[in-house]
Amino acid sequence: MALFRFSTEPPTRPLIRTENLILRAPQASDYAAWSLLRIESRAFLTPWEPVWNEDDLTRNSFRLRVKRAAREIAADEAYSLFLLDARSEMLLGGLTLGLVRRGVAQACTLGYWMGARHAGKGHMSEAVRGALRFAFQDLALHRVEAACLPNNEPSRRLLERVGFRHEGLARSYLRINGAWADHLLYAALASDRLPGEGR
Repeated sequence: MALFRFSTEPPTRPLIRTENLILRAPQASDYAAWSLLRIESRAFLTPWEPVWNEDDLTRNSFRLRVKRAAREIAADEAYSLFLLDARSEMLLGGLTLGLVRRGVAQACTLGYWMGARHAGKGHMSEAVRGALRFAFQDLALHRVEAACLPNNEPSRRLLERVGFRHEGLARSYLRINGAWADHLLYAALASDRLPGEGR
């Protein structure tokens, strides 16, 4: 059972805080920064994401996204979070602990994206480490799964650097950029000794 319960309004306090980052639910006031970052990063993100809907970047679509994120957090179904620089509060990207499964699984799936101008600076490694602590300690999950395209070398290196272990290949796993694509499967367990941890 998650320790956090919210109404369908987005939580305003950070769910995760690291040395340099704040990870919190999206809010309606994030629309301008989010849409600008997504627009300027479109070419950078397109090879790794599903095809964007025509109305994906509209204010109305974003408002629905914010409401869905708050509802899913309240129901302990998914934790869609924005990554912000802790000092400037500039939006850097996003991270989701999604498809939370309780019962005998106690697992979730990790997904993430980074704005083009913020990529390659270590922000996502720090964010994923914080997300793993949150998943294992605060949400009491046992397993966090992740998948990436075989040719996405930066994502592969990131997952391995923060302690995920490669578990296999899923054929035609997700529809990415308009085509079904194989993905490499990774997982981290609460019992794993993750890099940088003293346990």
